[in-house]
Order: sequence, then structure tokens, then C-alpha cells
Amino acid sequence: MANQSVPLGHDVAAMNASGWSVVQAAARSAEQLADTNQPAFFALGVDGELRTVPSGDAHALVAWRPGAGWEAVLPEDDPRRAFIDLYLPICSATTARPLTIGHLGESLDGFIATHAGESRWVTGEQNMLHMHRLRALSDAVVVGAGTIAADDPQLTTRLVPGPNPLRVVLDPGRRLGAAHRVFTDDAAETLYVCARSLTRAGERYVGRATIVGVDERGDGIDAADVMRLLRARGCTRVFVEGGGVTVSMFLEAKLLDRLHLAIAPLFIGDGRPAIRIQPRVALGNCPRPHYRVFRMGGDVLFDCDFSSRDEAAGEQSDAQSAVTRVI
Repeated sequence: MANQSVPLGHDVAAMNASGWSVVQAAARSAEQLADTNQPAFFALGVDGELRTVPSGDAHALVAWRPGAGWEAVLPEDDPRRAFIDLYLPICSATTARPLTIGHLGESLDGFIATHAGESRWVTGEQNMLHMHRLRALSDAVVVGAGTIAADDPQLTTRLVPGPNPLRVVLDPGRRLGAAHRVFTDDAAETLYVCARSLTRAGERYVGRATIVGVDERGDGIDAADVMRLLRARGCTRVFVEGGGVTVSMFLEAKLLDRLHLAIAPLFIGDGRPAIRIQPRVALGNCPRPHYRVFRMGGDVLFDCDFSSRDEAAGEQSDAQSAVTRVI
């Protein structure tokens, strides 16, 4: 995927009503289209589902490419295009080609929260809606114990139309109490993943959440074990929502196919860092993924693509060195 900069359109209401319908329909259709292994063009029907149209049809919005997935084909000046294009890589995931995406909202100086844990609101309203859309497109949403302790999130899709995902809380040291909302409500099924050595015989639940014990790895749990658990449960799309330690763990293990980094025009000075991975001795060994850039309200979203695992993927060419204004 070539590096590109695209603005996220201005008509939020229109994107929510029409663009989101296209995105949801595309996500629902991916598995069936992968089985047919045939290219096709689609418009959105009055029932909210995609309908096939001929190549070149003026109503075509998206196209399915076997082996590649979804592609936006609506005109560049259509206000829905950037919105739809942002989510199509996630919609393209299938059982045969699953996807794991991470997300963090950070300040200009690279922090996701103050030292006291205050993170509301580092990024703006549009990024909050974006996180709810990522939940709605995913089969499971994964967070660490620190996120639950600091924010007590519900991890639901209450701000956008769409189903709630399976909620997965990683707490290797079992430091969370049972009073948090993900453990007390019935909004969605919840897994509480902790070190196997900390589970007790006959114990099945923390509040309403099901306890799952996994083997310990060093000072935590193995991200690969978590992914095997979720894939075994049929989770094709997995969203690692946070926090920084958890997203970094999946990134370091090379388990993230994409990473959305929303950067807010804010300086915190010091606090809880965003991404922290093992340092490289040489810049040439540093991950430099393909990326796209989106405007999201007052924030700038980097959509980083790690799926190719090509160390030279993000090298800048002379053609990309020109200065252009994105916002």
C-alpha cells in the first residue's frame, strides 16, 4: 500500500448515515465473497446491504478484489470516500486472512495519559467515535488491566450502530476487583485473562466475566497465547484498544497487522508513554511501515500497515519528499 494523505471529510452526519452503512455491509459480506473468489462491484441497496452492479456503474461504491479485499471506487471528491477507505482494510478480514488492529490516542510528545492516569480527553470526539466503530467491526476488543483501572470503560458500541464485541481483559497479576463495569453488566460477553497460577480450583467467574488462565511469560502473559485463544473462538477481527503497554506487547510480538495512532495537538510533558518496544541499535532496523494519514476532527490519524512485514516498506522516495498541506 502506497503512503498517502487523505482528509477525513467534513460532513460527519452524512458519513455516519451513508458511509458507515457501506462499511458495515462490506464487513458482513467479506467472508462470502472470499469463498466465491470472484471480483465484483457493489452499490448500497435500500435495505442497507450491498448489491452487485456492473463495472463502471455510476452507483458503484466499493469493489471486491480476490486475494486483496475491499477497495473504494467512488469518486475522489465524494465526501464519503475517505471515511469508507479508512475502514475497508478491516472489513476485508476473513477467516482465512484474519486481522488484528491496535489503536492509541497520544499527545504530540508521545504520551497517552498523565502520570496520574488522566487520559480523558487526550484526543477528541471524532477519535472516540472512531474507537466505537473499530469495536463494532471487530469480533473481540482487548484491553489491559491498566485501562480498566484508569478509565473503567464499558467497551461497547453505544455511540455508533453495530454489535458489541467480545470483551477481553488482560490482567496477568489479578490486580483488578470485580466492581468494574465490564465485570458487572450484561452488555457483552467478557473474558478475564490472567496467569494460570492465580486461578483457583473450581473458580469460573469474576463478577459476570469468565476467567481464562494462560501460561505466564516472564513478568506477564504471552500475547500469542491470547491470539490463539481468540482465533479458536472464531474471532476474525481483533481490536487491541489499549493501553500503551498492551498495544506495545502485541506490536513487539509482531501480532498487529495495523496500528491506528491518533495524535492530538497537545503537550503533556511527561506521563504514561504510548508505544514502547525494544530499542534498535540502528535506524535501518527500526520498523517503518506503510502508512496513510487521515484528519479526524482536530487530531491526525496515522493508519500504519504492518501486514507486509517488509522492513523497507516505508522508505521515502524522492516523489514523496515534497511538502504538501494536509490540513
